[in-house]
Formats: sequence, C-alpha cells, structure tokens
Amino acid sequence: MLQNLETLARDAKSWPFEQARNLLDHVLKKRLSDADRAAARLLIDAGKANEALATFEALQKPVVLETGYGPSGLPHMGTFGEVARTTMVRNAFRALTGDYWPTRLIAFSDDMDGLRKVPEGVPNPDMLREDLHLPLTKVRDPFGTHDSFGAHNNARLRAFLDSFGFDYEFMSSTETYRSGQFDEVLLRVLERFDAIQAVMLPTLGEERRATYSPFLPISPITGHVLQVPTLERDVEAGTITFDDPAGGRTTVPVTGGHVKLQWKPDWAMRWTALDVDYEMSGKDLIESVRESSKLCRVMGGEPPVGFNYELFLDVEGKKISKSKGNGLTMEQWLRYGTPESLSWYMFQSPKSAKSLHFNVIPRAIDDYLSFIDQFRAQEPAKQVDNAVWSIHAGAPPQVASPVSFALLLNLVGVANASNKDQLWAYMARYLPEATPDNEPVLDQLMDRALNYYEDFVRPTKTFRVPTEQEAVAFRDLAARLRALPADTTDGELIQGEVYAVGKAHAFQPLRAWFAALYEVLLGDSQGPRFGSFAAIYGLPETIALIEKGADGELADKA
Repeated sequence: MLQNLETLARDAKSWPFEQARNLLDHVLKKRLSDADRAAARLLIDAGKANEALATFEALQKPVVLETGYGPSGLPHMGTFGEVARTTMVRNAFRALTGDYWPTRLIAFSDDMDGLRKVPEGVPNPDMLREDLHLPLTKVRDPFGTHDSFGAHNNARLRAFLDSFGFDYEFMSSTETYRSGQFDEVLLRVLERFDAIQAVMLPTLGEERRATYSPFLPISPITGHVLQVPTLERDVEAGTITFDDPAGGRTTVPVTGGHVKLQWKPDWAMRWTALDVDYEMSGKDLIESVRESSKLCRVMGGEPPVGFNYELFLDVEGKKISKSKGNGLTMEQWLRYGTPESLSWYMFQSPKSAKSLHFNVIPRAIDDYLSFIDQFRAQEPAKQVDNAVWSIHAGAPPQVASPVSFALLLNLVGVANASNKDQLWAYMARYLPEATPDNEPVLDQLMDRALNYYEDFVRPTKTFRVPTEQEAVAFRDLAARLRALPADTTDGELIQGEVYAVGKAHAFQPLRAWFAALYEVLLGDSQGPRFGSFAAIYGLPETIALIEKGADGELADKA
C-alpha cells in the first residue's frame, strides 16, 4: 500500500512529508557516521531502503514516534489531534522509505503523576479529594469500573484510539517505572544531578529554585508523590534522601518505581530511555521542548525532532481552555460531524491558529468530501499531497457522498424532516438506486445533518420578505420550472433555469440573485447549489416553495 512511492514522497509538499523527510534526516544523522550516512542516503533515494537497512545494522531498529497523554482527565480533542497528526507523519515516513523501515507509535500515559486537584464533572469528588497527591494509578476510580482512576482513564484512552483505528503501542508510566525499563537512565539522572539542576534552576522562580529537585519520591508511608528537596544523594547505592512529611528523614532508591521525575526531566528521560525519534507538541510548550532537549543531552540521549502546532481558538478568537469550557469536545464533534471530517480539520495548516467551534463542522465535512472527489482525478504527484491521502494512509475510499452536507442541512429544514426515513424518501426520486447499505456515508451524514440542524440551524433561521424585483423573478422561475417535466431530477438543467432568470432580471452582481433565493426561501445567507437542492427536494415541492417565498409567506416563519 505504501511501497513504490519513494520518489513521490521525496517531492511531496504537504506538511506530513516535510516532517517525514526531517525525521529521516534526523535518524540517519543520529545512527550513522558521515560516510555511512551518505551511502545510506544514496540507497534510500534510489528506492532501495531495504538494501540500506540490510547494509547498516544501526538502521534496523524501528523508528520511534511518541505522543503523550495526561490521564488526570478524559481523552480530548488535543489527544486526537496529536495522535492523528503523528500517524500522518508516520505514514509519510513509511512511503518515503518504501515501507521497509519498521516504525512504532507509542501513546504514553503519564499515569504515575500525582492527582493535584479534583477534576470537574467527575462523580464522587469527595473520594477523590481524599486521594489527592497519590499516583493516578493509586487513586480510587470514582466511576467504580476499574482498579484506579488512572486505569479508568487509560482504558478510555485506548478505547478512544481504537475507535478511530489508530495503530499504536500503549505505554504506562507506572508500569515502565516499576518494571525497571527506566532504571538505567534514572541512575544517570542521579549521577548527573548537578548538570540537570544547571539546566532547570535558571528557568524557575526564586522560591521554587530553593527546593527544586528533578526527583519526586513516593512516600513509603502515605504513597503520596512528594515535591520535596533532595537532601542527600548516593550515586553508588542509587538512592536519594529527603524529609517525608509523614515519617521524617527517608532514603529510597531512584529505581523500581520508588520515585518519578518532574515533568520536564521526565519527558527528557522518556526520550532517552525509549530512544524516541519524533514527537510534536503544542506551541505553548516551545520553551519546555527546548529545556527538555537540553536535559535529554545531559542524560546521554539525542532529543527527537518534531514541530510545534498552533493551539485552537474559540469562536471569539480566544484560546480554548478546558476550565472555561469554551472549546469543542470529541463527543460534540462526532454528534455533528464524521471522524474523517475531524481528521481533515486536523490536517489543515497545523502551524496556523484555527477556530474550533460548531460553525466549522459543516465546512469541514464538505471540504473532506470534495477532496475525496478530487483525489480520483488527480495524478499521483497531486494525490500524495491531497489531505485524504494522509487521512487514509494512502488508500482513501473510492466514493464519498453523492449529496453535500450543506444540501442535506437545507433539505432537513425545508422538508421539516425529523428522521432519516423522511430524507431517504426524498432521495428515492433523485437517487433511486441509493440505499443506506450502498451509500453508508450519505446515511451517516443524514444523522449528523438532523442533529446539527436541530441544535444550530433552526434557532438561527431568518426568512425575509422579497423585494419587488426578487418577487417578480421568483414567479418567473416558478413558471419556467413548471414547464419542465414534474419528475425532473437533472440538477444541471434546473440550475440552468435559475441562472437564466437571474440574468433576465438583471441582478448585479449575479450572486445577489442567489443570495435572494437563500435568504427568502431557506432563511440563510448562503446555501447549496440550488439546482441540486431542487432535484432532491422535488420539482413540484420546489415550485410551491418559490411561490410561497414570492408571496412573502415564508417570512412568517422568522
């Protein structure tokens, strides 16, 4: 599926391929000498990545991409965006290297972090309040379904990612710390404690500097994750000593899950221990990436490449905040839009700030559908830069939907439809062969259109009375359509009559004529291609609608 695309991938201009080429450069530089790197590059550029891997043993290890998740809350839009975008880069890298080079995508859960505050909207808050400062995998599950709050949220994360078909490896902070997988690097952190402090302390305020330690010991008495100074270090024994508020002077090993690291050193430690090659992050973490990269080098690792994506904005252009609730949840998007439309939205200009609000969903759906339609007619060099190539790992569906989402929204309103059966009844005339089984995308869009119309469109509809010029033109259009066979479903034929009327009645510019149709007949400032709408709604029904509009009867609905 992703083989024999090396040349196309090398020349592709879309951002996943740019990132894939950066990743390839990084891995070759990280693993090979200058001479070997040049030789490997010649082979890879010639479409012989398999020979490069066979020749250079250092290249045979998988390329590792990572995303991170804080399980103190449920998976959200940012979680999806990071995994979706990283998957796009992964697939572009596979195409760039002929799909010979193994890759891993790690979804890492920082579930050993201490519960610092009770999240909003979660049951049994008093129970959670009793468990503050415990690692999330020791906090009792307020939902009562899992062994811990961390386990509950991890399960939600995995179910969430699985529902979108992502290919990933889940990794738990608690399990990796306790299993000893991080021990070697943790001992290195102990050994290079002063060098790590030299990176971190200048970034902190005076009060925090006085007590900061990269180590967060777990109290043997309370089980709390403690933010306390490190009083003594024994590199040979691999231990630290600190004052435990519950038990006084205490010594614990830094290995085996007895401590965890502060988040920036922890991030750097993961990069080092897991040999991570690629990780993206939000623009708000630029400084954190810079500091963690320095720490990674102190620990003996090589920081990954990646990029900083812009954050989402609300409808007023303000930064989205979970505490303010001014964003859009995954559940909300999927009530009104398809998963593919969300992936399309995530693909677009990740380095540019974008509004993430209900009003972007209809456009995202129809843009995705149009990109599917364009893909079939494009030459291969254009196809790899089409968003749907990245969304579907090089194999987008052959067909999308014969009807746009915008048209469905207007059909729901004009037909006063409340269920899909009513919409399918209209479709039977326009698309007599179509059924929910052979047009599953259209069937899904009907569900979303009904939901979106009821929640957002109906409350904002404003029908106006036509001007005298518009009323005359409407009656002319009704007469011309009545001259067509009543069972006409040729949208282009109907559209031609609509154009002819607009020109005959000297609308300047012509788009003012279409604006009048939308505002008077559909109660909106814009709408679908009118000929297609009339073909689906039915010619007799459309004529009746036009005549009501001409008489000003629809304005009473406002």
